[in-house]
Amino acid sequence: MRTLSDELPQIEVRLSSDYSPRLADALMKGRLDAAFMRPEPHAGSLVYKRLHAEPLIVVFSKGHRLAARKSIRLPEIKNEPFIKPATTAPTLRKIVEDSLKRAGLDTRADHEAHNFAHTFSIISSARAVALMPAYAKNYLPSFVTSRPIKGDVPTVDLVVGYNRANTSQILKLFLERVENLTSGKAVTDPRPSKALTQKVSYA
Repeated sequence: MRTLSDELPQIEVRLSSDYSPRLADALMKGRLDAAFMRPEPHAGSLVYKRLHAEPLIVVFSKGHRLAARKSIRLPEIKNEPFIKPATTAPTLRKIVEDSLKRAGLDTRADHEAHNFAHTFSIISSARAVALMPAYAKNYLPSFVTSRPIKGDVPTVDLVVGYNRANTSQILKLFLERVENLTSGKAVTDPRPSKALTQKVSYA
């Protein structure tokens, strides 16, 4: 919000949340101008600006045998009930499968989860293990803990996605400001303030 408010004080920003494939579809159809998301394959006219490569972590119940470790090598989860991301998160799912494969593990899973709450529920009921993006640590319930991965640490990209055909000046300014933020530059702009009221949606 702050990256745009000084230049466009009357702007209205709509925020929404959805799975990355649906965000990509909304960008393609012009329902969204920009989205923070995972890069989807076969993006067509979509452009992705990479913001951050986020490491995956191992997540399990606090009473699990692995809780005694400070970090975990992926081969150590062999034979543990495993939770894989559902097909609604294809990018993360593929990264998890590729990581298991490199570690010599079976890529088949005992369970599939559609979101964090579903994952935590399965961890509680089945004493299962999951690989999740590191930001999941901010949402762990009291009965769940996590450990970093030791060795070959898989990562998943966070990107800003937008449609190449979108010529919105507000989108252009937003992308410039995001670029400045990720490069550590100040987000001030020497141009005179404009009182634009065009609506724009971000997710």
